[in-house]
Amino acid sequence: QVQLVESGGGLVQAGGSLRLSCVISGSIFGINAMGWYRQAPGKQRELVAYITTGDMTNYADSVKGRFTISRDNAKNTVYLQMNSLKPEDTAVYYCNPGRYASGTYYQKDYWGQGTQVTVSS
Repeated sequence: QVQLVESGGGLVQAGGSLRLSCVISGSIFGINAMGWYRQAPGKQRELVAYITTGDMTNYADSVKGRFTISRDNAKNTVYLQMNSLKPEDTAVYYCNPGRYASGTYYQKDYWGQGTQVTVSS
């Protein structure tokens, strides 16, 4: 059984930093990448960043230069370091196992409970 447990969210002032963690347990066939998504109230879930097993990374334009995704395979954990946070970064953040192919990230339908990030102005 696959489990994804996100943590590290909280309330922070604009300009502050947070580090999110996602611990993955269980095996998932066919994945070669991990992503972070976020969903703000009234908005669709959006892909924020992903990292492949080859450590290639990709970021949404809205977070490029501020967020960094990384992984620790020994701990089965994926991280999202978020710096220079803005109020528009407020959302529930989810990690997600996926597959990277031909320049595209394809999500698998496994989701954790998410972690709330709130950035005050």
